[in-house]
Amino acid sequence: MSGAATLPTRKDEAWRYAAVEKLREADVENWRQIDIAAGESARELLVISDGNSSETEVHRLRVQVGEGARFELFGVIASADYARVELDVTLGKGAHFEMGGITVGGRETVREFVTRTTHAEPDGTSNQAVRAVHWGKGTGNFLGSIDVVRHAQKTDAAQDFKGLLLEKGASVNAVPQLEIFADDVKCAHGATVGQLDESARFYMAARGLTPELSRRLLVQAFIGDALVALDDEDAQERLLQVALDKLDKHL
Repeated sequence: MSGAATLPTRKDEAWRYAAVEKLREADVENWRQIDIAAGESARELLVISDGNSSETEVHRLRVQVGEGARFELFGVIASADYARVELDVTLGKGAHFEMGGITVGGRETVREFVTRTTHAEPDGTSNQAVRAVHWGKGTGNFLGSIDVVRHAQKTDAAQDFKGLLLEKGASVNAVPQLEIFADDVKCAHGATVGQLDESARFYMAARGLTPELSRRLLVQAFIGDALVALDDEDAQERLLQVALDKLDKHL
């Protein structure tokens, strides 16, 4: 069955801010299954850039993380009129899920990360950091759901979203959700949206930096937070460069 036959609507919480009108040719029912065996580790690097994207990009991953295993996903969404990366992650006992995501863009584009993390067994941990930088009428979204089942004690889960608006007309949306049935857990989420620090820009200008370079450096530091947990410096630099290349086209 094609995705066009069963298009979602904004009545579905997971598609609340999606550009559903762009989904005519997207296969939204196509999930990629990833299974991480007990004690193993796996990492995904996902990049949607001008060089590899179509008008609509939808990537959906369903991940099963075994006991004591670790799964990491780091991604940058910097292209497509509508782009969506969706993850449905289930964690076994003592398993860990790490995610760092960046969305950047302008015009009337919509770019989003959507996650559902299920802590199905005790002692699981998860950490998600998403940074969104948008201008024009661009939109960046993060919908993140954390579910902790009744016997998943000692769960430690966190989400952190920050949005940066470079121009009036741009927007970001963050919808963190927690559903917790265990009583011995640590779960936290935070969401903030703002503009560039004008005092920092003034400080840089006083030391001879151009407005364009000042803005680039501030944005670089801002989005870099999403990649702190990525311990591969070369991969970290590649992902950061994709985001900065998109910014440079706007400056």
